Parts: sequence; C-alpha cells; structure tokens
Amino acid sequence: MASISTWFRYMAHKLEYSLTLSLKSHRKEKLSDKELIQIVCKNLVYGKITFLHSSDKGREMAPTMGAHENTLLIRKIPIANTRYLFVGDAVVLKDPNDSDKYLVRRLAAVEGFEMVSGDVKEEPFVIEKDQCWVTAENQELKANEAYDSRTFGPVSTADIIGRAIYCLRTAVDHGPVRNSDTAMGQDSPVLAVELDVEEMAKNHKA
Repeated sequence: MASISTWFRYMAHKLEYSLTLSLKSHRKEKLSDKELIQIVCKNLVYGKITFLHSSDKGREMAPTMGAHENTLLIRKIPIANTRYLFVGDAVVLKDPNDSDKYLVRRLAAVEGFEMVSGDVKEEPFVIEKDQCWVTAENQELKANEAYDSRTFGPVSTADIIGRAIYCLRTAVDHGPVRNSDTAMGQDSPVLAVELDVEEMAKNHKA
C-alpha cells in the first residue's frame, strides 16, 4: 500500500500529464475552458499514466530484457522532450523502418550531443534539433548486428511514446528497469501505485 506522500507525488505526476495532453488538445481542437477542465478531471479520476507492452524478441536489450518476449510496464510521455526523457532511459519508440512496430532501446544522446565514431573514417556530427540516438543494450553485439541508431541513424524524438519502468521476463523473473537516476526518482510513485505484477503475468506470452 502506497503512503500518503507517495500518493501526493503520484497525483502530481498524473495532473501534469493530464494538463499537458489537454492543453495540446486545447490548442489543436480549440476546446472551450469548460471542456478542458472536464477532460483534465476525467483523466485524473479514470486515467492511467502507464500501459502494458509486449517487447520485441531478440538479444538487443539483454540482460535487462530476456531473449524471449517480455511484458513491460511503460510510463506514458506527454511530450517527447528533454524535460521528460533523459539519457540512459529505456524508451519505447516507433521502428524507423516500420511505423506499425515498436522498439525498446536506450536513449544514448539527444539534440546538441556530438557523436564521435571509433572509426576514424567517419566524421563527428551533432544530433540535430528534435532528434535523438538510441542504442541496443547488449554489449556482446557488434554494431552491424544491433538494430539501433548505428544501423538506421538518428530518430525523431517525437517517435518516442514512453519509458519502460518495469519488466516481466517470466512469472518469477521480473523487476524495475534501470533508467537514469532522474527518471527513476520520477517514476517511483507511479510504480508504487500503478504496478500490478499479477495483471502483467496474465498478459504475458510465454
């Protein structure tokens, strides 16, 4: 059972998420102030800021995730920018080569970062505005074996839909996903309130 202080922190995150999304809709759809308030209140009462996701099979994210299918608890990101995403986070993003599929990769660099290759033939470059660089976690994979930015290049930050905060590999092998210290601090009250391992196990495909 989460403490009162944890619930307050959780509700603050939930309110920020709801307000951010509602204001985006307000600007796009020109909602009235009354409609805006109704949406915010509805999201606060009924909405969640996480969802379950079955991750892609493969070795790219080992050892955090197993080689078989994993069930992940994903924290939704209201706006994919450096206020909500941090280098070191395990993020869920649209596959650059197939927008109907999603990948889980580590956020390695964001706009403004200079990228330097170990290959002297490759010139350094700077990540452009609204772009980022994502990498596979498995250190045993060579660059040409890992399906990440070393293969497909920088990706649009807007293609990131959330951050993985808990991973269920099997019914007896599960735990929080290691992210940046800032992200883990922000996500701790969300995990305390919205994590339901039994529900994750029900949705898990062995």
